[in-house]
Amino acid sequence: MAVPLYQAKAEFFRTLGHPVRIRVLELLQDGPRPVRELLAEIDIEPSNLSQQLAVLRRTRLVAATREGNTVVYALSTPDVAELLRAARRILTDLITDQGALLTELRGPGAPGGPGGPGPRAERVTSG
Repeated sequence: MAVPLYQAKAEFFRTLGHPVRIRVLELLQDGPRPVRELLAEIDIEPSNLSQQLAVLRRTRLVAATREGNTVVYALSTPDVAELLRAARRILTDLITDQGALLTELRGPGAPGGPGGPGPRAERVTSG
């Protein structure tokens, strides 16, 4: 029985759901890199990096080649780099939208906003 496309996409995005895997893919955007360079850039144990690289290999997001005693990793397709760029654009838009909403919330008359009392300001009433 074939897997529905939406399920395959969900599995694909689950694969991307680990910070170390994303960092590896980001580093490989600039071209192939040996494992020792990846280890130098990512502060994790070699065994943990090995596990994450195995997941990326299994899902064919990266390809590994051996050069003597060195294993070199590369993105399997330039589309992976494009996906990371798209994610960056989406995140930038979301953060920009959140910033605009925050500015609106802090607008005139709002606590902490321009023209409004500070967050800890107390009102003095005569009574």
